[in-house]
Amino acid sequence: MDIAHDMQAIAAQEHALVFPRFDAARAWQLGAYLHEVAVARGLAIAIDVRTFGQPLFFCALDGTTPDNVDWVRRKSNVVAHFRRSSYAIGLKMQQAGTTLADKNGLPLAEYAPYGGAFPLAVAGVGVIGSVTVSGLPQRSDHELVVEALCAELGQDYSKLALAKA
Repeated sequence: MDIAHDMQAIAAQEHALVFPRFDAARAWQLGAYLHEVAVARGLAIAIDVRTFGQPLFFCALDGTTPDNVDWVRRKSNVVAHFRRSSYAIGLKMQQAGTTLADKNGLPLAEYAPYGGAFPLAVAGVGVIGSVTVSGLPQRSDHELVVEALCAELGQDYSKLALAKA
């Protein structure tokens, strides 16, 4: 995996995956899509869709643990703080050879800069929340969320997917 290439690809994903509007019904639709994909693929993941301060969809599939719920919370906190994908922030820290604790004073117990949380952005408004998955390797968590957002927004996932590792 090339960190610089992934960071560039994630920036393109964040730029392209913007909703014209977003509400509780759209959150449910996005969460239900992720649930359907996870069940079809036999994935043990937790799924969370939220606007900042308000959970709109959550489920934990068979095989998940309370740790997955905590990972969702901590990854979502990264998006809330930086308004960027948790994977992008983690790669940025990795590239700089630092941590959120060292660079920003953010404790690992509250912030997880690992793949799986993606900003929910609305055109003309900005980032209003996050969609988060936990249970797969971090790059796969990230890509599952991007795949779902592409499906919801009518985007071609093959054009936005990260390069094969």
